[in-house]
Amino acid sequence: MEFPIIDLLEYQSSVDWLSQHLHPNGLQCPTCGQPSEQAWVFRTTKRSGLITYRCQGCQKVYNLYTGTVFQQRHLTPPQAVLLLRGICKGESSQALAQELGLTYKTVLDLRHQIQANVEAHQPDTPLPDHETETDEMFQNAGEKRDPAP
Repeated sequence: MEFPIIDLLEYQSSVDWLSQHLHPNGLQCPTCGQPSEQAWVFRTTKRSGLITYRCQGCQKVYNLYTGTVFQQRHLTPPQAVLLLRGICKGESSQALAQELGLTYKTVLDLRHQIQANVEAHQPDTPLPDHETETDEMFQNAGEKRDPAP
């Protein structure tokens, strides 16, 4: 049984959450830095329903996804929120694709881009503690009479 979880999220709450986390200083023009409050509302996209702004200073067009991995993708904000949630939880790309109504390739490409961005922003400094504790462990020791890979 498929459960349409995508229909349960409110559109505006998803936009607010994405805006808070993707643009912590507020949505602004990527070229000149003017805030979106000083821009003209250019149009609303048909597929994703995002408001597109035109900067009054440099005339560049931008939206909520500009400068992120979701740029040039036709994801609705609830789809983007649930995709990020699924990737953080470690759900399979196939399950996410079915749940969100996306293709497997789209989910896999976005997963790889997000993981590459996370890896690029990992700190190079060692952890402050000398000991590290974990709650769970996965160990592949092989089967009986079979060597470990």
